[in-house]
Amino acid sequence: MKLRKKILLTLLALVVIFAAAVFGVNGYVTSVTKDQILCGVETKDFTVSEGTLKALKEKDADCVLVLGAKVRKDGSPSYMLQDRLDLAIQLYKSGVAPKLLLSGDHGQTGYDEVNAMKTYAENAGVPEEDLFLDHAGFSTYDSVYRAKEIFQVEKMIVVTQGYHLHRALYGCGKMDIQAWGAAADQMTYRKQWQRDLREIAARDKDFVKWLFKPEPMYLGDAVPISGSGIVTQD
Repeated sequence: MKLRKKILLTLLALVVIFAAAVFGVNGYVTSVTKDQILCGVETKDFTVSEGTLKALKEKDADCVLVLGAKVRKDGSPSYMLQDRLDLAIQLYKSGVAPKLLLSGDHGQTGYDEVNAMKTYAENAGVPEEDLFLDHAGFSTYDSVYRAKEIFQVEKMIVVTQGYHLHRALYGCGKMDIQAWGAAADQMTYRKQWQRDLREIAARDKDFVKWLFKPEPMYLGDAVPISGSGIVTQD
């Protein structure tokens, strides 16, 4: 009985240590990036206040990075992705940054986030030369890494939903990118609680990855964000 008790106590201690590590890292990533989030959605039509726009313009960002999300079978953006694009397009048209960097999954011929994003932005009046497509943004880690290494971004505004911003901004810091966040939460999304739980694990995973900084699956030749985005389009 004493041996069994020792084993149970040891297992309990390991569980407590593991939980403390998981939630400790999650809290750290959140706390060190919270002040970088300068923009939340203030009305249902994505009208950002003049004060917020002024603060963002003062950052003199190279681009607005839009992180990819699910695309429907008909090629249209999901609600989450549409909300990201709507906010990014508004920031672009307001002069916050001169380029949009659209980063998402285009690893299969039958699934293409980046061209769906490009079509949406073009239909909203963004010129194609101001649209840079990152076809290998398979993860938040890859998107941030490639923003620096491929597109040579030094300063940018990151647009995604609020729960996702902390992890993206933390990665920007590890890549020496000055970055600020703009949250694109226009609604309460279905099954958001599941995303919130998964995000805790994702923050921990990326925290460890940024310690070692492995290269993404794909890199390639540099395409400076200061040039024309047409060369990134297919």
